[in-house]
Amino acid sequence: MMSVFVASALMLTGTDSNAQLKLGYVDSDVILKQLPEAKAIEAEMEGLQKQYLDTVQSKEDELKSKAETFRTKYEDAQNKVKSGQITSESEIKALEDEMGGLQEELQMLSEALEGYKSKVQNTLLIKQSDLFKPVKEKITKSIEEVAKSMKINFVFDKADGSLLFGDKEFDITFKVLDKLK
Repeated sequence: MMSVFVASALMLTGTDSNAQLKLGYVDSDVILKQLPEAKAIEAEMEGLQKQYLDTVQSKEDELKSKAETFRTKYEDAQNKVKSGQITSESEIKALEDEMGGLQEELQMLSEALEGYKSKVQNTLLIKQSDLFKPVKEKITKSIEEVAKSMKINFVFDKADGSLLFGDKEFDITFKVLDKLK
């Protein structure tokens, strides 16, 4: 996508022999690693992740414990039936009901844990986005100011190839829309 955009921008400059296109790039990873605000956000996010991971671990331990209890009771029930300690239909039915209830409880706990993990992941992504928004705006503003002062037409991010700044003079969005209508 980036190469198509750059090629389009280069074609635009080809029509004006006096125009000179200047490109620049930044490495957003390097910038973020150097900013104290970003470091503070990372530390805060690590703290939140640890809290959630501790809760997840606790829930996983509870699930493992209940699964072990179920396994033990199931084996015990099988042994009682095989040894003849339990022979009546009503006792066997009661055991089957108990095992079914325990199995349902395990299934519900497992589903609840998966739902919690998904919710936590979404919550952390939203929190990270919210915390980084002012930092990214600050970086973008600085990139724009530096680009304008250096008369750079386009600035790309080395980390992901995205366009961070584009001179409005080269924006052909509405020309393309007009052509499509």
